[in-house]
Amino acid sequence: MIVERQIRACYGDETIRVYQAYPPAIADAALDAGTFVPPFKRERMTWIKPSFRWMAYRCGWAGKAGQERVLAIDVTRAGFHWALRHAALSHFDPAVHDDPDAWAAQVTASPVRVQWDPERDLHHRPLDHRSIQIGLRGAAVQRYVRQWITGIADVTGVMHEIGAHVAAGRDEAARALLPAERPYPLPDDLVSRLGAG
Repeated sequence: MIVERQIRACYGDETIRVYQAYPPAIADAALDAGTFVPPFKRERMTWIKPSFRWMAYRCGWAGKAGQERVLAIDVTRAGFHWALRHAALSHFDPAVHDDPDAWAAQVTASPVRVQWDPERDLHHRPLDHRSIQIGLRGAAVQRYVRQWITGIADVTGVMHEIGAHVAAGRDEAARALLPAERPYPLPDDLVSRLGAG
């Protein structure tokens, strides 16, 4: 059974994989350095996505301007959990927050945003369950680029290949190339904080 709000990702004992799409200048610099360096701007909020299909939807199979290169970034699970423990939901949720004022105060104080958006199928159609997007700013961005990243790989080629299969109606061939994502186990305190489940 698929849970409505559940993180699904590629992960191991120590790391979890997230995706970001950038123009070539930022992607090449990050690949060379093993982390994000200029022209990447640490002052801006940066969004990480554990779902490959949601990344594909967001960047149009790496076809949108400014998102021509897709990077797979392995981050420590400890860092990922830090981000989630310091996160505020992008929208007020009465199941999570006592009242709108408490939610607004959390948003102001938090260096991390979380939003749950509909997961997408291969044709970018919304599904009934949701995928997490995590926005990092301020202290969270600094930790991300300095401490959490353990490796960066360019997955633009496979993004293009899957997109070409989909465009040609070869859904099974496309599906065979998708990363094997599975439900990610969250500690109970994070389940309640994020409105997961």
